[in-house]
Amino acid sequence: MSTHTVSIEDVPLNNFHQLMSVRAGGGWLLDGYILSIIGVVIVQFSDYLKLDSFWQGMVAASAMLGTFFSAFVGGWLTDKIGRRKLFFVGPILFIVGSVGSFWVESGLALFVLRFLVGIGVGLEYPVAGSLLTEFLPQKHRGRRLAALTILWFAGAALSYMVGNFILARGGDDAWRMVLASSAVLGGLLFLVRLGTPESPRWLMSKGRSNEAERVIKRVYGPSFSLANMPEQAVEKKVTLGDLMRSGYGKRMLFVAVFWSSAVVPMFAVYSFAPVVLQALNLKGDWAAYGSVMITLLFVVGCIIATRLIDTLGRRPLIIHSFLWSTLALLGLGVFSDGSEMLVLTLFGAYALFIGGAQILELVYPNELFPTEVRAFAVGLGSSMSRIGSAAGTWLVPISLHSIGIGNTMLVAALVSLAGLVVSVWLAPETRGMSLEMAASLER
Repeated sequence: MSTHTVSIEDVPLNNFHQLMSVRAGGGWLLDGYILSIIGVVIVQFSDYLKLDSFWQGMVAASAMLGTFFSAFVGGWLTDKIGRRKLFFVGPILFIVGSVGSFWVESGLALFVLRFLVGIGVGLEYPVAGSLLTEFLPQKHRGRRLAALTILWFAGAALSYMVGNFILARGGDDAWRMVLASSAVLGGLLFLVRLGTPESPRWLMSKGRSNEAERVIKRVYGPSFSLANMPEQAVEKKVTLGDLMRSGYGKRMLFVAVFWSSAVVPMFAVYSFAPVVLQALNLKGDWAAYGSVMITLLFVVGCIIATRLIDTLGRRPLIIHSFLWSTLALLGLGVFSDGSEMLVLTLFGAYALFIGGAQILELVYPNELFPTEVRAFAVGLGSSMSRIGSAAGTWLVPISLHSIGIGNTMLVAALVSLAGLVVSVWLAPETRGMSLEMAASLER
């Protein structure tokens, strides 16, 4: 078959696709590491900096607040000025914020630096996600995007392993080295992203066809051209108003609610894993090893969901994910004073089952919106989810103190239930569709 009739949606994976997966995936690995590392040392730096429950929550939530602002603005900027220009901002902010954390002497200073790091994290969702989506062939898109979430949890697990290793050997100020350790990963990520081209889909959406053709030939080979693009001309313009009306309004509602329902309980637990486990009567080695075990089960859950995404389909996967994870959180609320093994079993079940919803956070938003507003829609969904995540994280220590661990877990179950309800109501099926078909309102 001539390459003049082969869409770039249908080409096999090549070395460039593999490299782009590493370039984008490294961002999610680092995001998981940075957002989770705070939970490893929250007890140590809170004691040193003499933080009360209010400032503990503020520091833990600060990265999510930064994510909220940057995901919204970053998504808009990504669609306006391009994906490539913002692809290097995140790693730079990771390095600056992480290195600065080594010298903090107040809760406010740590809050500001974590907020800065959160800005970098927020940029990753619209920038890296859109860039990878627009290069990947349709057949591999679902699993590759889902794998980014696996890397997020792998980064989270790595943060607990590295953090506990440093704490065990570093003395009283070891928490400073733990918070600064992400600068190493930030530097590596910056280097591996050097040489990344702009998305040809974005270039075409801006009418820059000559540049788009050069990128296509570089990525797919000299025999490929604009004739192999699914869109032969500039896409129909879609504005913010279009997002809020018609089918896109419902899609944006679905993305915002299901994403929030998936991440609010998870971030609340992650940021205070040792504290939550202690409240559930898991102390000492039970709490330390339990945190690592639960993190690894999140990874396993995402791997299983990634294997199912193209066989089970997007809609059944998200509905089952919310159903069973809601029941697990409900069990934690009802049996909060149960045995160590029962608590860990229920936590483990939640970690496994929420994997389906977690991997779809990057699949659904990137598939449901056209190129002109894809990054903005992803950024908006991420921002909306981070409002709840920041509030939930900030409220955890207050909630544990005022209503107890059992009721705190019941609230988490209600949040997860909201995800189930909106998924049954609005979750579409996009399995096996091209980006154009998945994003179309006419299908």
